[in-house]
Amino acid sequence: MSQVFSNWRPVIGLVKPTMRPGSLEELVRTLPDGVGVLPLHQHIEEGREDEFEAALEAYERAAAILAEQGVDFIHLSGTPPFMILGREGEKKLIARWKRKFAIETSAAPELDAAALRALGVTKLIGVTYSEFQNELSRNYMNEAGFDVLAMEPMKASFAGASHLSPHSVYAHIRKTFLAHPEADGIYIQGNAWRVLSVIEMVERDFGVPVAHANCALTWRIQKMFRINEPREGLGRLMRELP
Repeated sequence: MSQVFSNWRPVIGLVKPTMRPGSLEELVRTLPDGVGVLPLHQHIEEGREDEFEAALEAYERAAAILAEQGVDFIHLSGTPPFMILGREGEKKLIARWKRKFAIETSAAPELDAAALRALGVTKLIGVTYSEFQNELSRNYMNEAGFDVLAMEPMKASFAGASHLSPHSVYAHIRKTFLAHPEADGIYIQGNAWRVLSVIEMVERDFGVPVAHANCALTWRIQKMFRINEPREGLGRLMRELP
């Protein structure tokens, strides 16, 4: 093992599915001071099913590189490659990689589900940015034990998802929630869009908690490494649960 860095708080090894900027920068802004991030990027370009299926081997290679660097935790960002496996398939794969790398490892879908459970969500509405990811998300969250009242895509292109404005995402959430006001939580799937700025607004306006990938990851890091630094303006998960 060749550790090439030192840090006074944990260093997180992160495997991102695409080259697009935005989500990594947002994650770093949510993390407590002193937590390091060592990112590796894949190059999924079109969001096709075959790309996601083929990506798993690249995820494993990237995780092996991060393990060699002595990171404290490995997180595999991007939900579709793991949702394709189904809930049980994801569990088995991550358990195998944990044994192989001897480092705590998580994938985005199980972490999103854990955040929803921590928030006490049982009946959710979800929003996504493609028909394909929408059905994957619906099926996965059903398998994870949630009552999915609605899962609605914005129908952007895979490349165009990062250009959706936060306020257009808010409007889409609003329409979906008002059609299902009995929901007790909201799931914002994926990291392509920039939504951190509206999470607090959504929770305040509709009175239910929100789970989103970057907040879920920062929550898990704080919980795992005994860090207690609540953050205002990013929703209940970040404000109360660390």
